[in-house]
This record gives sequence, C-alpha cells and structure tokens, in this order.
Amino acid sequence: MGALLATIGLTAFYGDAQALFGIDFELGAGEMVAVIGANGAGKSTFMKAVTGLVKTAPHGIRFAGEPIGGLPPGEIVKRGIALVPEGRRLFPSLSVEENLLMGGFSKRAGPWTMERLFKLFPILAQKRDQPATSLSGGQQQMVAIGRALMSNPTLLLCDELSLGLAPIVIKEIYDALPAICAEGMTVVIVEQDVAMAQQVSQRIYCFQEGRVSLHGRSSELTREQISQAYFGIGSEEAPHA
Repeated sequence: MGALLATIGLTAFYGDAQALFGIDFELGAGEMVAVIGANGAGKSTFMKAVTGLVKTAPHGIRFAGEPIGGLPPGEIVKRGIALVPEGRRLFPSLSVEENLLMGGFSKRAGPWTMERLFKLFPILAQKRDQPATSLSGGQQQMVAIGRALMSNPTLLLCDELSLGLAPIVIKEIYDALPAICAEGMTVVIVEQDVAMAQQVSQRIYCFQEGRVSLHGRSSELTREQISQAYFGIGSEEAPHA
C-alpha cells in the first residue's frame, strides 16, 4: 500500500526567496509523525505547501495517490486534509461555536460533530457563546483543533500546538491526541519541544534551512543525532528537550 501523503523533491518560494529545497516526505495511513527544526527551518512552509497556502508544483505533493500540489486550499480540505495553523488564527468576530461550525463547511462525512468535540474539550461547551478570542491561549488552541476536526479530515496537520502555552495546558492538549487518533486519524505535528515530539510520534523528520536533515523512528534517534540535524552542531547545544 502506498503512502497516504508523499512529497517528492518539494520546493516552495516566497517571491524570489526559496524556502524549501527538495523535501522528500512520506506518511502512512494511521501514523503520527513529528516535524522538528529551529525557527526558519521551513516547517510551517511545508505545512502551508501541503494545504495549498503556498503554491507548489502539481506532482510535488501526492495525497491518497493523487497529485494535489497547487490546488486551492478549499479543494484540499474537501479531499480530507485539515490544518491547525500556527497562532490558531480564529475568527475574532465569531463565538466559539461559530468558529467550530466554520470548520464544517466542506460537509465531509465522518465521526466529528459538535457534540463529540464538546466531550473531548468540555470547557468549550461551557464557553460556546463567548467570543473565541476572549478565551485563554490553551482554550483557543482547543477551538482551533476542534475547527479542523469539524471538517472530518483523513489527515490532520498541527503546526506548533504548544507554542506559548503553559506546561499544564500543553499536557492537556496532548492528552487529547489519543482520542483524536482512536479511529485511525493520520497526524503530522510541528513541535519545537523535541522531547514531546519523540514521546508522541512514531517517526521524526528534522528540517534545517529548508531541507530534511534527519529522518528516523522517534524511539531510535539519539540526542546527539537530533542536535547535529537541528543545528548542524554537537550535543552541547542541543535543542530544548
């Protein structure tokens, strides 16, 4: 069986500036894979490329065996890919419930409903009528995850879930992942915390300056290997773990 998602020599540009240089990436159905790397390594650009927010060559990205590079973001959502963006990007004029409903515009069939989301994140049920951006950072992240799940995706892309959140909130967010993955959801997480990335994922890709600098099973990669790939230096300057 082929990969659910594959990129082949993927490149991406912002104007004349190249951000990705030949990214080869594979993801099997039901896997959870982490993408790590320093700021500016190309992690978010990779996520944006997969979701159509950055233009790419048609055959640079394949999903479920079909080329999707360069398709409009709305079409990619309809095909079953959803993004939890860095910074959450909620609609400030809409309530929690209205933000969640916006995620269901594609009308894809699947298990995720408003009722199920409120069971996953009960605090959102209590705050359903409040403006989404009036919530705490962790609660806003829950709304962003819920909005993505409401599209009933096959593949969920999570960009910097823990960014700017307190450790206890990060734990709460990550504790929800098993329930999200229980029915075979495939997940890619971009994560700055390497220890967390290794803990929750099956495989890791490390990006450095727009290239894959390391790839392997999360349980087998050493701190020294990750340090070298992350920064191109020795373990004495390892990333936060």
